[in-house]
Amino acid sequence: MSLYDLPKFNFSWKKKKPLQIIASVIFVSIVFGFLSGAISSAFFYLQVKDYLEKLNINLPPVFEKEIIEKETVREYLAQTSQEEAIIKVVKEASPAVVSIIGELGSGTGFIVSKDGLVLTNKHVVLDKDAEYTVLTNDGRKFSAKVLAKDPVQDLAVLEIEQGKTESFPVVKLGNSDYLEIGQAVIAIGNALAEFRNTVSVGVISGLGRKITASGGSFIEILEDVIQTDAAINKGNSGGPLLNLKGEVIGINTAMAFGAQSIGFAIPINKAKKDIEQVKTIGKIIYPFLGIRYVLINEKVKQEYGLSKDYGALIVEGGSGEPAIWLDSAADKVGLRQGDIVLEFNNERITIENSLAKIIMKYNPGDEVVLKILRGEQEIIVEVVLDERSE
Repeated sequence: MSLYDLPKFNFSWKKKKPLQIIASVIFVSIVFGFLSGAISSAFFYLQVKDYLEKLNINLPPVFEKEIIEKETVREYLAQTSQEEAIIKVVKEASPAVVSIIGELGSGTGFIVSKDGLVLTNKHVVLDKDAEYTVLTNDGRKFSAKVLAKDPVQDLAVLEIEQGKTESFPVVKLGNSDYLEIGQAVIAIGNALAEFRNTVSVGVISGLGRKITASGGSFIEILEDVIQTDAAINKGNSGGPLLNLKGEVIGINTAMAFGAQSIGFAIPINKAKKDIEQVKTIGKIIYPFLGIRYVLINEKVKQEYGLSKDYGALIVEGGSGEPAIWLDSAADKVGLRQGDIVLEFNNERITIENSLAKIIMKYNPGDEVVLKILRGEQEIIVEVVLDERSE
């Protein structure tokens, strides 16, 4: 017997005996149970609906709407929990990722405040005289100005000039102090200065790297950076590196030429202080000792005939730049070329624990104690740190 051969019942409960009522209820339950599993297309649903109407049975409007929507709305379903997380992160973060266009080229940035503060790489906005435009993911264009450049890190903060009248989407900032090698990450950026908000996925493949970043007239040594195999191409500079929680844990800054799947990002915690300083004092400042130096390892020890295999040896620059900045904190306390700074406030200076890394813990105006090796004599010097800004 087919569904269409079922007898027509007159559901008038008052005329039925109790046994007939029970049988009718069971029958209706069976029909609805069958329909819940068998309705798989809008065509079949409509035919069943017509038949039920002949039995004076109407489906609830909400049930009807759900069936039709399931048949007409097609959405991709993530196949794994990681894929689902990546899709979610990209959807949430992309509106806050922007392209930055200047006279010398373009790069990427991301919005960190609703009034339009944008974090990017310093080398993206090197031209002091250029006019910069921010292009959002939805195609809107805004003029922007550079508020501050980090004198040490490859970081800069811009302001979208319409920030007083607009409310912009922002990214969430994570904590880069607790990263793990092998951790999944997502990079978003204006790849090749052409493909806006391109997404690449990979893992953290190294931590605490030291690199020399260069491009055009820009050369800078970056310490303690993140290495990733998430593709970072020209134009990605300044874009966010995100974890699977959707938090920015790094700023994409460089790729290794001549290698595959090696890119680098500045940890986001290095930028948090910059953002706060721009908000409060309008510029980015660092503590400044005022010396040029090389970190001592076994090779440097042998080359200069030193008695120590650690510390920071004060030397002239390669182009004849002085070893000590005039009127700097180091100059005021009488540090000299050839001195070795062994300790900074009781912290030993090594390749892994560099002077640049240690000094970042302090602020301009802080008084610190240096242990210096001069010739064969160790001396103690008290220094008040200067201020350095771009």
